[in-house]
Amino acid sequence: MATLTVSSKQTPFPYAAVAIASYTEKADLIFDETATGITLKLDGATITAEEEIVHALAKAHGLSDDSSKSAAFFALAKSLPAITAVPDIVAALDSLDDHLTYRTFLVGHEITAADWMLWGAMKGSSRVAGLLKNNNQPHLLRWFSHLESLDCVQTALTSLTTAKASKARSTKTAAGFALGLVNAEDGKVVTRFPPEPSGYLHIGHAKAAMLNQYFAKMYHGKLIIRFDDTNPSKERTEFEDTILEDLKLLDVHGDVVTHTSDHFQTLYDLAVKLIQAGKAYTDDTEQAQMRIERGEGTASAHRDDSVEANLQHFDAMTKGTTEGLRWCLRAKVSIDNPNKAMRDPVIYRCNVLPHHRTGDKWKVYPTYDFACPVVDSIEGVTHALRTNEYRDRNPQYQWMIDALSLRKVNIWDFSRLNFIYTLLSKRKLHWFVDQGLVRGWDDPRFPTVRGIRRRGMTVEALSQFMLAQGPSQAVVSLEWDSIWAMNKKIIDPIAPRHWAVVTEKLVPVTITGGPASPEVKSLPKHKKNADIGEKKTVYTSAILVEQEDALSFEDQEELTLMDWGNAIVRSKTTNAAGDITAIEMELHLEGDFRKTKKKITWLAQSTAAHPLTPVVLLDYDYLITKKKLEESDSVADFVTPVTEFREAALADANVADLRKGDIMQFERKGYFVFDGVVEGQLEFIKIPDGRAASLASKAAAPVAVPASQAKVEAAAPATTMYKVDPVYGDEVNADGGTTMYKVDNVYKA
Repeated sequence: MATLTVSSKQTPFPYAAVAIASYTEKADLIFDETATGITLKLDGATITAEEEIVHALAKAHGLSDDSSKSAAFFALAKSLPAITAVPDIVAALDSLDDHLTYRTFLVGHEITAADWMLWGAMKGSSRVAGLLKNNNQPHLLRWFSHLESLDCVQTALTSLTTAKASKARSTKTAAGFALGLVNAEDGKVVTRFPPEPSGYLHIGHAKAAMLNQYFAKMYHGKLIIRFDDTNPSKERTEFEDTILEDLKLLDVHGDVVTHTSDHFQTLYDLAVKLIQAGKAYTDDTEQAQMRIERGEGTASAHRDDSVEANLQHFDAMTKGTTEGLRWCLRAKVSIDNPNKAMRDPVIYRCNVLPHHRTGDKWKVYPTYDFACPVVDSIEGVTHALRTNEYRDRNPQYQWMIDALSLRKVNIWDFSRLNFIYTLLSKRKLHWFVDQGLVRGWDDPRFPTVRGIRRRGMTVEALSQFMLAQGPSQAVVSLEWDSIWAMNKKIIDPIAPRHWAVVTEKLVPVTITGGPASPEVKSLPKHKKNADIGEKKTVYTSAILVEQEDALSFEDQEELTLMDWGNAIVRSKTTNAAGDITAIEMELHLEGDFRKTKKKITWLAQSTAAHPLTPVVLLDYDYLITKKKLEESDSVADFVTPVTEFREAALADANVADLRKGDIMQFERKGYFVFDGVVEGQLEFIKIPDGRAASLASKAAAPVAVPASQAKVEAAAPATTMYKVDPVYGDEVNADGGTTMYKVDNVYKA
């Protein structure tokens, strides 16, 4: 195996060589603080120049290294760090941003040596990297961030940070991804994602799942998907199936799938062991009274019962007798610990309902607080990633492990993901489903994985957003603008363009000088990305425009009909209500479109030979009218009265070729995702673009609205469980390069 040796103290640091070595896996990375430079030993040769090292590793891996295209980027990588004048740096960054506007990578459709060479030069220059973070070059920043977010690059950066400060990782929790996990060993890290099979995954779960997979891959370890199935009252096999489907939608794949119920016997035996050791006791104190006693730091009347009495009561619990159902099992931790989570928590309780996997074998079930640390230890988890809402229970977690003399597990906290106007509580989401205010768990108004995917969120945007959050532990309610803006950057270069006109008060327009009979042109679906394909556009002397546009036209005004040319408004017909009912225009193709103020979308009037397609454009508001509900708030008092907005429209016939889940743009209207055909009409859901106006609540100021008055137009009956096909199967290929297009010759229809 080849080796790449470098000192972590080297300046400038050879990021390009280190990154491509990790990406290609063609050379082991060795940090030697005594090294005076960088050295690659490959196939008996010794190479010491970074540019030559990058070329050599690219060649060994078979990466494209076309000198005619990449030479300029290699030259820029060499000169860019030496530029000192800020305007000159900005000019270079702007040029690269223009180049990457409709490209994923610098050369071709895959990562090449040129990408790594230029990325490394920018990474190594604090001046360049600092200017880039101003976000004035969004396409360049997207490219730069994508390369840096790759697992291989993060692994290399982690190794670099470790080499610079090896003691840091053993003394404190990581403050960033580059610091990695505490006490982590490459190849030995085991993480777990433990959802309860009682509902669908939401965006908060997505963060946890993605972080667990991220660290497992970073350390070449293993990810366990474990179903925390300890509550027969809520859990079902169907939910397990949908959770696995949701994880697949997120591109999260566990190395193994387990269940807490796999360990019920072991957990039971350990509970008995705690009783025998005097570290647990049974208690029949009523729940409300127990809450008061724990709050006041008062011992239960049963805290000092004998081991024999506790075993007798636990046996009654195990059998599910009438007497046993009165009792629970509590860990004997503390009476008055300042941390109330340590005040004798309940670790076992009765439930006589059949379990979806074990049937009626058990009548007692462990609580999450007991089962989680035990199963983590048993299954070999090295790092338990938990949201910091569990921070008070971390000492409790460690107490369970110590009390049972189990293998230690590292705990790593991160902040829970919260969004304004958004409910993540399964109970509250269930309420909306049960009330019929949404169509199901995949409703585009829901923050479930299925819901946000159905609304047009891409996995790439989700992943980038979650990683950008990093290991932050700040508890904040986030706006939705950042994640949707990130999504827009991903879909914009690849979304085909189509036209639609709203049918309400549609205005017919007669074109003087237009074609005598319909003519059809082949135009690109995306003017700056010819790889997206072509569409047919019909040109006639009878077209349609929207009422809103028509009202803005002035007499004798020259405007531009998009993808056609200029036209002059010669006359308008108005009805008594002030609506425009007809317009006559004169085609003026010699006119300069750069001098017109209005660029108008239009459609040829529908004919038997060239019919238009009826469509419905859907937009949504938040389900609640308050940014953040307090514990004392009733969700029923803050339901947004109307949250679905439907608009009938006509679209060009090309949309008939779309498949469910395809993302596209209706020009001048926004980005949409095709949601399928309902009653013969194609339905399109509008994708938020991250702008404040598109994300502002459409409801009035927060007011209490009785649930009985809340309505959702055309809402179907509520569905509590159903089989949902994977939301939007094939991902759109984003690797299209930017090329000029040529319009086909006009032919007669």
